[in-house]
Amino acid sequence: MQGAMYVEHLRPPETTRPYPIVMFHGSGQTAINWLTTPDGREGWAPYFLDQGYEVYLVDQPARGRSAWHADVDGPLRALTVSIVEGLFTATSDHEVWPQCKLHYQWPGVGSNVGRRGNPVFDQFFASQVGYVESNAETQQRVKEAGALLLDRIGPAILLTHSQAGPFGWLLADARPQLVKAIVAIEPNGPPIESSPVTGSRKQLAWGITDIPISYLPAIANADELQIEKQGSPDAKGLIACWKQKAPARQLANLQSVPIVILVGEASYHAQYDHGTSQWLQEAGVQHEFVRLRDIGIHGNGHMMMLEKNHLEIAAVVADWLLENVNCDRLAKTL
Repeated sequence: MQGAMYVEHLRPPETTRPYPIVMFHGSGQTAINWLTTPDGREGWAPYFLDQGYEVYLVDQPARGRSAWHADVDGPLRALTVSIVEGLFTATSDHEVWPQCKLHYQWPGVGSNVGRRGNPVFDQFFASQVGYVESNAETQQRVKEAGALLLDRIGPAILLTHSQAGPFGWLLADARPQLVKAIVAIEPNGPPIESSPVTGSRKQLAWGITDIPISYLPAIANADELQIEKQGSPDAKGLIACWKQKAPARQLANLQSVPIVILVGEASYHAQYDHGTSQWLQEAGVQHEFVRLRDIGIHGNGHMMMLEKNHLEIAAVVADWLLENVNCDRLAKTL
C-alpha cells in the first residue's frame, strides 16, 4: 500500500484541552524529534501531554515507521554529516548566513559540541533517516493521509516543522473546519525560490506549497500566479523574497484559521521566513509572525525543539494556544 502513514496517539492521564495536537516532523527526521532530545531530556510531546493535550505523532509516508516501497515510492536521499552540522548543530562555526554566529543553544559539552564524535551529535545523527526526494510527492501523500486522519479524529491543532510547513497549509485548505490552529515552526520557504544557503532553485511554485492549493480567484496551475521579486531586502541580514503582484489572489480557506510562525534567532530561516509571512498576509491570511529574539529568547537554530531551552519555546506555543484557540474552554467546564 503506497502512502500509508503511521500515527502514534498519546493520551494524558486526564485530557483537559478540547483539541489534540498533531505533530509533523521535517526532512530527514521522524516523530522521535517530539518525544525526546538527543541528550535524553523529555521532548515537546511529553510537555504538551502534561498540559492536558492529546498528541498525535506522525511519521511521514515512506519515512520512519511508515512503509517505504522502493518500486513505487522512488529513491531516497539522506542528510550528510556536513549538512547536519552546518545547518542544524554547529552553525556558529560557519559564516554561511548572517545570523549563524548567534547559535549557542545546541546541547552537549566539550570542544566539539554539535560535531561528529560528540555523543549528543552522534545520538542525533543516528536518528536521521532517508526521505523521498520529491517534496511535491511527499506533500501529496501527507495531504491525502492527513485529511483522512482529521476525518477520523476530528478537529485538531497542527504543529509543523520545516519541510512539514506546507502540510499545515494544505490540510487547512482541504479540511478548513477541522484545523483549529497551525503552529508553524520555521516552515519550508521562502516562496517560489529557495535561499542561497540551501542552493538557489525553484520551489513552492504555489507560493507556500509545491502542489495545488485553493486561491481566489481560482487558478488551474501555478503559472497563473502573477509574481515579482523584491528589488531589495527589507532589512540587513534578510534576503529579497518573491511575492504576488497586486491585487494578490486570496487563500480563502486559511483565513479563519489561527496561525503563528516561530523563527529562531540564529537559524538559516531567520533570513527569509518573513517572506512566507508576507505571502500569507497579502493573500488575506492574518497570523502572528514571531521572531524568538523579539520576545527575549536567544541563540536558537533550526532544531529548536531539541535545544537546551526547548521547553521555554514550548511554553510560548502553549501560551499562544491558550490565547488564540480557546483551549482552556474544556478545562473550565470540568
